[in-house]
Amino acid sequence: MTPPPVHSEPIWLALVLVAAMIGGAVNSIAGGGTLLTFPALVGLGVPAMVANATSTVALWPGAVASMWGYSDLLVGMRSWVTRFAIPSLVGGLVGALLLLETPPSQFDVIVPWLVLGATLLFIVQKPLTERLPRRVGGIVPTEPVDDHAADRAVAPTNRLLAYQFLVAVYGGYFGAGIGILTLAALGFMGFRNIHRMNGLKNWGGLCANAVAAATFAFSGLVSWPVAGTMAVGATLGGYGGSRLAQRVPQARVRQAIIVIGLASSLWLVARV
Repeated sequence: MTPPPVHSEPIWLALVLVAAMIGGAVNSIAGGGTLLTFPALVGLGVPAMVANATSTVALWPGAVASMWGYSDLLVGMRSWVTRFAIPSLVGGLVGALLLLETPPSQFDVIVPWLVLGATLLFIVQKPLTERLPRRVGGIVPTEPVDDHAADRAVAPTNRLLAYQFLVAVYGGYFGAGIGILTLAALGFMGFRNIHRMNGLKNWGGLCANAVAAATFAFSGLVSWPVAGTMAVGATLGGYGGSRLAQRVPQARVRQAIIVIGLASSLWLVARV
């Protein structure tokens, strides 16, 4: 399939560049950047299926930059990084192949409810986990525990890896809300530091989107002039957002994630 011609005037590409910068930053903090880049491409006259594929390809460099911004928080987490990659890669490929077989009108109907459900899960995740006893090395601590030590004591279970595969399938299919789904699961697993959770979330998304982007790149669905412009903006926004997020109080980051999730679901419902 050959993508149709799109507007290439400097003003249009400048708007796409800005949208990609914001989308890359949003992806690095909470996910949902697709909800900025997708409508920007539709505004250029790109069909929904082409816009989705182009957005996935264009935002991937931003995910790499964002991952680099969080790299220092993943020191000592090699087991997580290695085991998280496998279900993310396989799931991303499955999701991309499913998208190529699905009419755009169908995923427009399904996606809003997936994003809304993930956001509600993230909202209740913190109060629920605070009621559970915190265990570090199998022992319930009686005094406050350093969140870095507590995070490193959490082991990746097979159940979580199976869940991550399903999240990656969704990410390869559309991607909006994939970060919220991953963050919710990591929170239930016992992670304390929202910034380290963001680093693992970005790593999983990076792997899933890598195979999805490669699949779309060879499918003929990508509008390359637009994708190139967006890639530059997404890279700048992804790295800048990851560094900025680590300087913001964790409570503020959680609030931003909830707002982005709810706004994303409302926007998607309005589109149907």
